[in-house]
Amino acid sequence: MPDTRWSPDLSAWAGPKYLGLSRALRDAIRAGDLPPGTQLPTVRDLAWRLSLTPGTVARAYQISTQEGLLEATVGRGTFVASSQPRLGPTQPLYTERLPMRVGAIDMRPPQVPEVGQAEAFQEALTTMAAGTARGWTDYTSQSGEYALRTEVLRWMGDRILGPATADDIMLTHGGQNAVGLIFDCCLRGDRPVVVLEELAYPGFRYAARSARADVVAVEIDEYGVIPEALEAVCRRHGPQVLCLTSEAQNPTTGRMPVERRMQIARIARDYDLQVLEDDCYSVAESDLPTLRALAPERVWLVGSISKTVSAAMRFGFVICPAGMGEAGRLSAQYGFFALARPVSDLMLHLFRSGAAEEIRAKVQAEFAHRIQVAVNRLGGYDLSWQPGVPFVWLNLPQGWRASSFSRMAESEGVMVRSADEYALVGGRAPHAIRLAIPGALPLCDFELGLDRLAALLANPPSALAV
Repeated sequence: MPDTRWSPDLSAWAGPKYLGLSRALRDAIRAGDLPPGTQLPTVRDLAWRLSLTPGTVARAYQISTQEGLLEATVGRGTFVASSQPRLGPTQPLYTERLPMRVGAIDMRPPQVPEVGQAEAFQEALTTMAAGTARGWTDYTSQSGEYALRTEVLRWMGDRILGPATADDIMLTHGGQNAVGLIFDCCLRGDRPVVVLEELAYPGFRYAARSARADVVAVEIDEYGVIPEALEAVCRRHGPQVLCLTSEAQNPTTGRMPVERRMQIARIARDYDLQVLEDDCYSVAESDLPTLRALAPERVWLVGSISKTVSAAMRFGFVICPAGMGEAGRLSAQYGFFALARPVSDLMLHLFRSGAAEEIRAKVQAEFAHRIQVAVNRLGGYDLSWQPGVPFVWLNLPQGWRASSFSRMAESEGVMVRSADEYALVGGRAPHAIRLAIPGALPLCDFELGLDRLAALLANPPSALAV
């Protein structure tokens, strides 16, 4: 039987009211105070009772609907879901390989160009085949990865990391796996809080939700996280982990200057905040200290070869805070024992032979060439980019919204990513798009796609689309 009288007490909640209301909904449903089928108050009615804005209530309802707790029916209202929400993450399956039109030019995921990987892998696998007589029937172990961890440290030798040894490294099945393992190590309590940049890699929020964490956005500018905004978030929410990118912010390509990095490190110490520093996208060369170099006791630096050698290998790593390498590897051991033997042996061969470094140099050179092509075609617009980073960020000219531009681009056979895809639910997103550099796409097709986008940019609609 419908009951629209529910009115929670949010007076003790110190954070954003939409998060407090969504948590109150969750608690009331789990406690049975709002049984399945219960009709909730309208947005305006509940907003009036709680002295909130309708937008705040709508945002809380939207979050609870995405979690499977509520069902919204046009013309009828919002109800507690009649069936129990499914277990596990509530987000849709995330993949860089999204559906696309036949023949479309896909500029959504970066693609590593083929620069000799196949031949290098074949040579490595042939060499490996001679050594499969022993050691390929038992479980792999973390202790057996020491030589590979040493090679990873050498691979990262062009970065200023601070004090680090092979014992500080954890090997993972790619960067996304690394994010989940770091959350396993750092998050405590029933509802921990993770802070993300207001525009951020979607995999961060998926991993946070899987860890039953609340996600809070922090404001960014062209240089990344704004220190004053981060300090305000820390005072208000008491977060445990901050996820950010200091070298090449995804999606804006912003690079954080050293003074800003030092401010972030100080705030992290003041509020006992663990920091996940994402280095999977990075500039070709860097003379700036990583956050891990500035706060080695609390920064987890994540890297992978997906954007420099091969995404198919699913090989990543974490340079853990000083003294936390064993804890990281223990978390990995609980998850999957250690890397699969074919992956670890292949990567060890690629590193030791120099093939990985040779491939990386060629990949970065090809990305640099294609970025220059993109700048030549679109440089007359508000475009941000960095050498070696396989995407560019385009702030759209007046007259275009990101959503309508993305739809029009798709109608012209070009797939792009809207800024909306990087914002949290209910968060703000500029009228901008990210254009990835598809290294596997023939150069002529890449140029054709850019020309089609340039034609759209030059002809904005007369009225803004919704």
